[in-house]
Amino acid sequence: MARKRTHTLTNFDPEDVAAWESGNSAIARRNLIWSVAAEHVGFSVWSLWSVMVLFMPENVYGITLGDKFLIGAVATLTGALLRFPYTMATTRFGGRNWTIFSAVVLVIPVTATLVLLANPGQPLWMYLVVAALTGIGGGNFASSMTNINAFYPQRLKGWALGLNAGGGNLGVPAVQLLGLLVIAVAGNRQPYWVCAVYLVALVIAGIGAALYMDNLEGPGVDMAAMRAAVANRHTWTIALLYIGTFGSFIGFSFAFGQMLALNFRADGQSAAEAALHAAQIAFIGPLLGSISRVYGGKLADRFGGSSVTFAVFIGMLGGAAVLIAAGTSVALCAVGFVILFILSGMGNGSVYKIIPSVFDAAARSLPLDEAGRAAYSRSMSGAVIGIAGAVGGLGGVGINLVLRQSYASTGAATWAFIIFAGFYAVAAVTTWRVYLAVPRTDAAATAPAGESATITS
Repeated sequence: MARKRTHTLTNFDPEDVAAWESGNSAIARRNLIWSVAAEHVGFSVWSLWSVMVLFMPENVYGITLGDKFLIGAVATLTGALLRFPYTMATTRFGGRNWTIFSAVVLVIPVTATLVLLANPGQPLWMYLVVAALTGIGGGNFASSMTNINAFYPQRLKGWALGLNAGGGNLGVPAVQLLGLLVIAVAGNRQPYWVCAVYLVALVIAGIGAALYMDNLEGPGVDMAAMRAAVANRHTWTIALLYIGTFGSFIGFSFAFGQMLALNFRADGQSAAEAALHAAQIAFIGPLLGSISRVYGGKLADRFGGSSVTFAVFIGMLGGAAVLIAAGTSVALCAVGFVILFILSGMGNGSVYKIIPSVFDAAARSLPLDEAGRAAYSRSMSGAVIGIAGAVGGLGGVGINLVLRQSYASTGAATWAFIIFAGFYAVAAVTTWRVYLAVPRTDAAATAPAGESATITS
């Protein structure tokens, strides 16, 4: 009689080359595939309202442009804040178990969205509450990344984390493409089809995780690791950088379609036609940003996360300058946003490569055996991944609120992009000063406080 496969792995060591080549790589790959699938659907649900607002003509729903930016900000805020507890969830409940739960629980906000949009004219607070619930999908990123970080060796973390995150990020353009298809076929008054598709996708993701993923036994991210990470200066430096990269990606992903529909609506064009035209373009930015994240991780594996991150912020500063100068030029606006989406995606991958590099280097200086150093590096890296992911998500809230205020005050987004450009300049200087300007043998300047190491991030 065939023995039933257990879903809990003991003594799984990704740094053991012999074990990796004899089977652990296949286990890691299987978990990565379904982690990507679940995170992908989670991102789609998180960004669901970036599409739903295109189905909400103001004369039908009574929701203004400012209200729509606020809805996006609320969804982004929930997703960012939930990344803190989600970071520790895989240690407490197991990576497989939590992936199942985090997929299935999203059925609630998707169903609520479907019901709410089927009944126009509800008060704004109801839309804000349901948008906040869809933000639960944003928490999936933290648990997924922390889990996959434990499955892969240091030499492959940039690629694995980049692929995991990039596959998840693809959920943003995926839901926007689905919205485009529905608008093109059924018009902008039937958003229910988008929600129905994701109800099915969530069930598939949950079943796939149950059948093919595993829980890992061993040290992970707990409150002690979170406290140590909070006290570590690198946590907040990396979080600042991630605000600039991921905050830009998710913030612009929510706002891009609205900005297109508002700024480039032709005279005499109906709201439905403007929504369709916006949807035809809006998915391109998040798509490019999601794909480039994988390559950002690969480049960081080769050239170092800090070097790639510095180059990214210099490029993003240029992209923001293009948007400041664009005015009403559709071509320049498109170029500026393409630059920002591609580079923010690459930066997402390169910033996350810095994290395990910093703590792997720090672990080598500790008076521990190899197992203890590996446990320290894994727990600290996982904690910082969650904290940086949460703080970075808050950057997306800032993007939407700053754009909302810029439009309310001036009727344009120019001042918003001036502010964003200033932030990218600060992030570039920070990357240079903390991770590039110091000599590679100057341990005290790069290692966490009280430790010494040579860092090659």
